[in-house]
Amino acid sequence: MKHAPEHLVDLIEPIVEGLGYECVGIEYNPHPRNGLLRIYIDKENGILVEDCTKVSHQLSGVLDVEDPIQGNYQLEVSSPGEDRPFFKLSQFETFVGSTVKVSLFKAIENRKKITGVIQKVENEAVFFLENDQVFEVPFQAMSKARLVPAYNVAKGEHSGK
Repeated sequence: MKHAPEHLVDLIEPIVEGLGYECVGIEYNPHPRNGLLRIYIDKENGILVEDCTKVSHQLSGVLDVEDPIQGNYQLEVSSPGEDRPFFKLSQFETFVGSTVKVSLFKAIENRKKITGVIQKVENEAVFFLENDQVFEVPFQAMSKARLVPAYNVAKGEHSGK
């Protein structure tokens, strides 16, 4: 997963949650001239542009004062969307029965990408069913994971290729 460094998560999560939102995850892509800090937020009734603006404004002030990132970067606050990214093992538990597309750091059974239905989460691993085969994938082996929107599953756009 493209996790942000721990010090950024520790700074940002409490602010987002204090404003009444779920902090779905934080991505940080450093770059000498144009880094990107992306925060995904959610709430029960969904996210509006005003929600993103509110969180962005609050975070901008704190980030300016705390100055946890060297150099220039762009702050982006957004909803996770229909193809929400996964950052925590607990998010897989929430979406048991849903289809997820996963990229791996190293191949498991000669596969670096798996698109399957979450069967269960057990012992720091997620079990995916893809084409009648179950893959046990350790959470730490995942470089990226996203929910496959239900409308794409219905159209058959979820093959593991």
